[in-house]
Amino acid sequence: MATSDAVLTQILAQLESLQTSQQAMQAKLDNMVQLPASSSSSPPLSPQKGGIPIPRETSPPATPISSVTNASILATVSGGASATSDKQLTDKEREKLLYPSRVMLTTYPDQYGIKPYHLTWGATDAAVRGPVICSRLPSSIKQRNAIGAHSGSYSIYRALAIAMGTLNPSHKPDYSQTEPAISVPPQPAWFDPSKIVSFDPWGHLVPQVFKHELEELGLDVRPSIAVTRAHMKMSEIDETARKGELKVDGKILLKSHPMHNADGTVSSADPGVEISISKAAVEPVWHLPGVAERFGISEGLLRRALFEDTGGMYPELITRPDIKVFLPPIGGLTAYIFGNPAFLSDETKELTLRVHDECNGSDVFGSDICTCKPYLTYAIEECIRGAQRGGVGLVVYFRKEGRALGEVTKYLVYNLRKRGGDSADKYFKSTELIAGVKDMRFQALMPDVLHWFGIKKIDNMVSMSDMKYDAIIQSGIPILKRYDIPAHLLPPDSRVEIDAKIAAGYFTSGKPITEADLVKTVGRTWEETEH
Repeated sequence: MATSDAVLTQILAQLESLQTSQQAMQAKLDNMVQLPASSSSSPPLSPQKGGIPIPRETSPPATPISSVTNASILATVSGGASATSDKQLTDKEREKLLYPSRVMLTTYPDQYGIKPYHLTWGATDAAVRGPVICSRLPSSIKQRNAIGAHSGSYSIYRALAIAMGTLNPSHKPDYSQTEPAISVPPQPAWFDPSKIVSFDPWGHLVPQVFKHELEELGLDVRPSIAVTRAHMKMSEIDETARKGELKVDGKILLKSHPMHNADGTVSSADPGVEISISKAAVEPVWHLPGVAERFGISEGLLRRALFEDTGGMYPELITRPDIKVFLPPIGGLTAYIFGNPAFLSDETKELTLRVHDECNGSDVFGSDICTCKPYLTYAIEECIRGAQRGGVGLVVYFRKEGRALGEVTKYLVYNLRKRGGDSADKYFKSTELIAGVKDMRFQALMPDVLHWFGIKKIDNMVSMSDMKYDAIIQSGIPILKRYDIPAHLLPPDSRVEIDAKIAAGYFTSGKPITEADLVKTVGRTWEETEH
């Protein structure tokens, strides 16, 4: 039986390999059909130089980007006068200067000159692991080992800045004095390829650990994590401190400096308080085999879905099965640390956690249709209290607006709810009618940031979410205590949401809510001015 299983496994592996080869060959054929090597509208190709197709010049070649200064590129590409001529360049001439070679839609593993820089996900040493390189600049394109672009969704603005001539595409960042403001040292989970698959654990140390690649080899390697320190100021925390429910200790919670009046004199009003924090901004960097395994699907299916359902933006997801890393055009996360960051990996210290998914309407603008802002504020208060008891607090803020359905979809659902009878029994059904699914946050990737910090147990989890709880537990981190938002903090119009979630399995310390109860929970109509 064992022998037959082994043979079957081998056959399946061979079939998958053949399928990958067939897909690559089909992609090549499609590319040849759509873009013939020679046509009246395109200059003929010269023999490949280093594997990159370069058009045969029919006129004097454009000056290579790498051979001119940043200032001259910006002056020329933006349409300004050059040092030798007052002639204004056309957009076509600027395009030729920026992108001298023919459009290259994709690459292939066996293409001459293509040799990805080594990258071994989960290696125990940064040098062995290797840097993430996704740049298409001439200095890096043949050694790219990642698909996509840095900065997530902001990569589109970078492209726009280059097209407008305000940014030199070959600008080399100066990373001196940008090193992390606090230490986030390697943890055992960094060396387990299955524990962190949604971002690069070495992302904050790139200028230090990949100095050779940056300075000596000239490769375009960029940080995908930045770690800094700051003071947090919130009016809600001011009010809690004024009530005496939070104590100023001069270390975690500080008294704010006096404010000033409009005439410049010092105000006698209470300036409130501010919180001393550390924080880390993290961009997504997906290790595709690990992401596929986390979601229980094949890597091939994941690649096809990412290609097809982003409008075919990334053909190398199909043609480069040898490249295993993808930088998706989505938002990342920010981790806010209250207290000593070193305590996060210390099992003897009390740890209070809130994992929060973005809600611009509530978090920033105070909408009362959901519990997001009061829950976030309450969690920050709990993190402060935990840190003042000698522990540490952590709030992780994910950019997953509207349950990762987006704000437009969320507002369409709001309209449906308010026009169709806003009762708790229809809460999730309303979302499914618009989006086809009630939630796309898929928390399976969320625990990665906890493992990055070396967290081994959570004492207090300020969350009612069963999906977040299950994801953390299944990743191997125990949670000792869960608690929900106190009833007196619920906004007036949020009862519909909270009751629907409790009935669907969210944690509550109060009495369970039945389907019969949901019909009785009704939200405010647009016309109502009183609650």
